[in-house]
Amino acid sequence: MVLLTNEGAGSGTSGDRVAALLRSLGADVVAMPVDEAGGAGAAGPERIAVAGGDGSVAPAAAAAATAGVPLAVIPTGTANDLARRLGLPDDLEAACRLAARGDRLRRLDLGRADGRPFVNAVTAGLSAAAARRARPLKGVLGAGAYMAGAVAAGLRARPVALRACADGREVFEGRAWLAMAACSGAFGAGSHLDGADPGDGVLDLAVVPAGPRVRLVGLAYAMRAGRLSARPEVVRARGRRLELGLGPEAAVNLDGDLAPAPAEVVVEPGAVSVVVG
Repeated sequence: MVLLTNEGAGSGTSGDRVAALLRSLGADVVAMPVDEAGGAGAAGPERIAVAGGDGSVAPAAAAAATAGVPLAVIPTGTANDLARRLGLPDDLEAACRLAARGDRLRRLDLGRADGRPFVNAVTAGLSAAAARRARPLKGVLGAGAYMAGAVAAGLRARPVALRACADGREVFEGRAWLAMAACSGAFGAGSHLDGADPGDGVLDLAVVPAGPRVRLVGLAYAMRAGRLSARPEVVRARGRRLELGLGPEAAVNLDGDLAPAPAEVVVEPGAVSVVVG
């Protein structure tokens, strides 16, 4: 087993501790930093495990897909949205036991934003602004940093200019509070996009058009409750190739990490098998 670790992950759990737990369970472990995920398949592992948050899971998933081996997720990040979405254990010892001995797999899609992998969602507008404001607060507030960042973004951020297309068909043009291209649809330490299926082979697009700022309170509740689509103003579409025309200065939230706005978002259906039981 190759173990990919992120020593900067939110829980502060060391890679050495995770490796020791896996070895105590009988796993033959080769550990390397997640920044070197591209070389994880070179040793010919039977599976790849990743100890980190969602930003670490994405490159690990891409490595597992390339190597054609299962991925085991040990959630040691701040939000751990994919693990939460899949019902994976958040207890470290239980997560390591599943990683070492689990044999039930679930096929998941892998998204790519201009080639950069993601497993949950790429979002623009309020979500990116919230991620920017949450970043310096994670060490103090943990997962609560996302809520604090969202409140600050809701008070100060402005709508973004957007032209969105799904499989070549324009579905929105104008200004928007939020645009999301989703695989699992999990984001923000507990929010999720209703209807998004991490293994259905398509991306889900959701756009919240600009409007009165006072409506953001209801939108925040709807996202937290997984009922965003119930809002009449929300634009929804699905496709295997999405275009997000955001302009060269825009940034996006890519599985919890800030990244340059992509021109194209595509899906690789069923690209990775994740250990779930």
